[in-house]
Amino acid sequence: MSKYTRVPALSGKQLIRLLRKDEWILKGRTRHGVALAKRFGDRTKVTVIPDTNASLDDGTLAAILGVKQTGIGKKGLLDLVNKFGL
Repeated sequence: MSKYTRVPALSGKQLIRLLRKDEWILKGRTRHGVALAKRFGDRTKVTVIPDTNASLDDGTLAAILGVKQTGIGKKGLLDLVNKFGL
């Protein structure tokens, strides 16, 4: 398996699969995608990821990885991709 050093193009379905492997819980489906949640201490973070085979736009991916949604950032995403693969 190759080790990624840059964020690869990800589809919504690939990102959902990665986050599920990182213990994010499926909370349901919405009009805009799939809702995932994970507990961090006394807080629960919730994000909605588009359920699509198309590659996510840079802005959409940045918003999902940002502090207000998952909070994992680009480095965290790279760690997940290298740990679990695509």
